[in-house]
Amino acid sequence: MLKIFSTALRRPASFANAFRSIETTCRRGLFVMTAETPNENSLKFLPGVDVMGQNGTKEFSSYKEAQQSPLAKELFKVDGVRSVYFGPDFISVNKDESFAWGDMKIFIFSAITDFYASGEPVVKEVQQTSDTTILPEDDETVALIKEIIETRVRPGVQDDGGDIEYKGFVDGVVLVKLKGSCKGCSKSSITLKGGIERLLQHYVPEVIEVMAVEDEDLNKINLEAFEKTERKIQEQKELDPVP
Repeated sequence: MLKIFSTALRRPASFANAFRSIETTCRRGLFVMTAETPNENSLKFLPGVDVMGQNGTKEFSSYKEAQQSPLAKELFKVDGVRSVYFGPDFISVNKDESFAWGDMKIFIFSAITDFYASGEPVVKEVQQTSDTTILPEDDETVALIKEIIETRVRPGVQDDGGDIEYKGFVDGVVLVKLKGSCKGCSKSSITLKGGIERLLQHYVPEVIEVMAVEDEDLNKINLEAFEKTERKIQEQKELDPVP
């Protein structure tokens, strides 16, 4: 196994400048590079070939969720792996803080190189829809928010080994879900408020705040929004005279 260690200066990503340590491993003709991320418990692995390519992104939070991905299943067999995220050309692996990367990387490298040698698909069924696809029912504000997230925010976040998913726009609040290396990162709140929120507020005056949510939070917000609408309808009925 040949390992080459070097230091590279990369362009600012997620509104922060940083030196990144890059390690390259050559095995079976596949060059797998690792790059540090702002999250010390997350590493970005770059196999030098497409991971998801143009087919969106995919995140797995458990071995059970990874059943549709042969690669993710193998990565979850490595002790300490907590979640796996597939970007266009990279793999982000989040670990339990009690494990050391030095003990894990050789097994992760092996899982990645063995997988690509197998010729299997990364994901058996790839979801084609995108969270930032502008739908016919989207108004101008939502369409602009989606465009900014896709073209200005997402590239920088993915450069750090993570991703951001648009979840909705409720009462001036942009709801997003942080994924990959951004998930659980101590610096994500700084990026969210100091970078993403300011950027969206600059281009979209209707934006009051940007809030990171998980799926369970979103379900609660949707329920509250539904109940609010129901109350408005009921209040309007009470005000309207009975014919």
